[in-house]
Amino acid sequence: FGRAYASRNLENQRLQFRLMSSPTNSPAAVNDEKAPYEPKKALPLVLSPITTNLFLPDDILLSSLSRISRLYYPTFSLVSKSFRALVASPELYQTRSILGRTESCLYVCLRLLNESNLRWYTLCRVPDRKLTNFSGGHLLVPILSRYAPPAHWSSVVAVDSNIYAIGGPIHDAPSSSVSVLDCQCDTWREAPPMRVARSYPTATVLDGKIYVAGGCEDCTSLDCIEVFDPKTQTWDSVASPGTERCERLVYKSVGIEGKYHLFGGAGHVAYDPKEGRWDSVGMDLDMGRSWVSYCVINNTLFYYNDREFKWYDYKGRFWRKLMGLERLIKFLCYSRVNLAAYGEKMAVFWDTFVPSSSKNKMIWCAEITIEKHDTYDICGKTEWFDVVLRVPKSYELVHVLAATV
Repeated sequence: FGRAYASRNLENQRLQFRLMSSPTNSPAAVNDEKAPYEPKKALPLVLSPITTNLFLPDDILLSSLSRISRLYYPTFSLVSKSFRALVASPELYQTRSILGRTESCLYVCLRLLNESNLRWYTLCRVPDRKLTNFSGGHLLVPILSRYAPPAHWSSVVAVDSNIYAIGGPIHDAPSSSVSVLDCQCDTWREAPPMRVARSYPTATVLDGKIYVAGGCEDCTSLDCIEVFDPKTQTWDSVASPGTERCERLVYKSVGIEGKYHLFGGAGHVAYDPKEGRWDSVGMDLDMGRSWVSYCVINNTLFYYNDREFKWYDYKGRFWRKLMGLERLIKFLCYSRVNLAAYGEKMAVFWDTFVPSSSKNKMIWCAEITIEKHDTYDICGKTEWFDVVLRVPKSYELVHVLAATV
C-alpha cells in the first residue's frame, strides 16, 4: 500500500494536497467522484510519506485530516508510522471536536470459541473498493491493542468516545472490574470498579451516565443497582425498586425519554432519575427473551426476532412491524442478528449459516436509515449491505455498538 502511493508523481501529490486543504472538500471528493471545482476525476485522498515531508506542516495536516471521515483513518494509518501516530493523537480529535466533525463509528467484538479473550474490530471505508447499489465499500479491521478485557459476558456500552466493558464473569467468578476502550487511540485502561461484583449484568446509558443492574449475589444490597458518572469517575447507588424485583438475573435494560427501564422475571419497571422514583410500567415489551436483539434510536425502541424487525408504539402500547426491510430479511435466515444504534441510523450485523464442511463464515453488515413519516408510520431503508469480514466458523459475534469520535 505504502509503496503504491509513494510512487505517485509530484503532480498527483499536489492535486491531493489541494483536495485535502480546500475548504470546499466534500464527500464526493472522498468517494472518488468529481469535485465541483475540478473537472478531472479526483484521486483517492491518501497521501504518501513523501507528500507529508514536502508539503504538509503538522498544523495543516491536522486541519486537513480532521475534515475527513474517521472511517478512512484505519487506511491512513497504513501509510507510515507518522500517520499512524497522527490518527491516534489527542490533538486530531480536539480539532475534530472544535470543527464539529465528530461522527458515530461502529465497533464489533468477536470471540473464538474455547477462548476467553475477545477480539475487537472497527468498521472502515476502503477507498478503492468497488461500490454498487448495495455494497458500501466497508470492511472490519482489527484494533491493534495490547490488552482487551477477557470477560465474554461483560455488559458493554459506549459514552462519547469511550466503550465500557462492565462486570464478569471472569474466570467463572463475578467481577466488579470496569475496562474502558478509548476509541480515539484504540487503547484500553481500567476505570473505577463497581461497588458490587457481578456476573452477566445489564448496563444502559441514560443522560451520559451508566446504569448497571443484575448479576449480584445479594439482592437486598443497597448497591444492587448502581450508576456511574464518567465525568466525575464515581459510582453511586440507585434506590432499589424493591427486593422482590431486584433479582440476580435481569434480562434487559434501556434508557428512553429520560427514564431507565428494567426488564426481568418480576416484570417491567422504570426509574425516573429526576424524581428518584420507580414505577411499574404496564407495557408488554416482551424483552425478557435473551435472543432478542434491540437498540434505541431517537427514543424509539427497535428489535429483531424471528425474521421480523419491529418498533414499539408507546401510545398504542404494542409492537408495530418496521416496513421496508423485506429484502434484507431474506438474508438473515438462520443467522444470529445484532442491532446497534448508529447515530440516527441502525446497523445490523449477522453471520452466514455455515455447513459442517465449511471452515469459514462471513460477517455481514447493513446500514439502515430510519424514516419517520408520522407517529404511526416508521419505515426502514437499506442504504447498503455487504460482507465486511471473513473469519473461521468457530468465531461468534459478541458485541456490536457505536461510539462518537
